[in-house]
Amino acid sequence: MQRSLEQRMAIKFCVKLEKSAAETIPMLKKAFGVGCLSDRQIFRWHKAFAEDREDVNDENRAGRPSTSSSDDNVKRVRDLLNTNRRLSVRLISETLDITKSLFTKLCRSL
Repeated sequence: MQRSLEQRMAIKFCVKLEKSAAETIPMLKKAFGVGCLSDRQIFRWHKAFAEDREDVNDENRAGRPSTSSSDDNVKRVRDLLNTNRRLSVRLISETLDITKSLFTKLCRSL
């Protein structure tokens, strides 16, 4: 996340210097290497900044935010497993009202 934010700032800087998107791409690839944004993303951000966009942060996206793997759910899984390690995945997922796949994911993060 931080890396792409830095790249967007660099793209905005290039726009202010009146560099084209084609000139910006090699500079970013040299500066950021393997972690560089794709050419498509660079063109998209370059166009947005050229059209007077000021904010380098992404806009909020539509849809429900993911809250299932919150710290609260991790704590609930940890507490339940500490009380009885022999509970089944199905029973735990029903008790905590989460999916079995989410339970498995949360267990891996413990």
